[in-house]
Amino acid sequence: MTAETSQTLDRGLRVLKLLADTDHGLTVTELSAKLGVNRTVVYRLLATLEQHSLVRRDLGGRARVGLGVLRLGRQVHPLVREAALPALRALAEDIGATAHLTLVDGTEALAVAVVEPTWTDYHVAYRAGFRHPLDRGAAGRAILAAREQPVSEPGYTLTHGELEAGASGAAAPLLGVTGVEGSVGVVMLSDSVPERVGPRVVDAAREVAEALR
Repeated sequence: MTAETSQTLDRGLRVLKLLADTDHGLTVTELSAKLGVNRTVVYRLLATLEQHSLVRRDLGGRARVGLGVLRLGRQVHPLVREAALPALRALAEDIGATAHLTLVDGTEALAVAVVEPTWTDYHVAYRAGFRHPLDRGAAGRAILAAREQPVSEPGYTLTHGELEAGASGAAAPLLGVTGVEGSVGVVMLSDSVPERVGPRVVDAAREVAEALR
C-alpha cells in the first residue's frame, strides 16, 4: 500500500474479487484467512458492501456477489463501445462490410458496437443490441472456440447463413482483456468470405483488445 491508496477500499475490492471467483460463496472465516485479517474486519467490510447491494449473505452465512454489481456492469458497455469504435470504423471501411464488437451476455452474444461502411452500394443492416445464441454466427462461435482452446494468438471463425440467409461472417476473439469476453467481426452479403478478411479481422480484434487494456 502507498500513501495515496486506501487500505479499507483495497480490502473491500479484494473481497469482491474473491467472491466473484467462486460459485459457492465464502464464509467470514474463509475470507478472513484469504485476506489475512481478523474476522471483525471482514464483518465490517461485508456490512458496508451489503449496504450498497454489492454483497449478499445467504441463510448459511456464506457471502456472495450481490445484484448491485450488475447495475455497475451495465455501465461498462458504453465505455467498451467507445474504445472499440476507431478499430471498427477502420475495419468496416477497409473491408466494405458491417463491423461489430460482440460481448457475452449470459448465454447469448450481444452486439454492443456496430459500424457500417460509408462507400458501399449495399451492406448488411446489423444493429447494436442484436442478440443471438453463442453457438450460431461467427461472433459467438469465435468466442466459444477461444474458450475451448485458449491461445495467445487468435485465429478466426467463418460462417455462412447461420443468422441471416445469404450473409457470411468472420470473427476473431478478444484475448487478454480482463473481465471482457467477446469478439470482433464483420458480416457481409456474399456466399463466402474473401481470403484477406479473416486476418484483417484478427488484426482488428487485437487493436480493440489493446484499447481495452
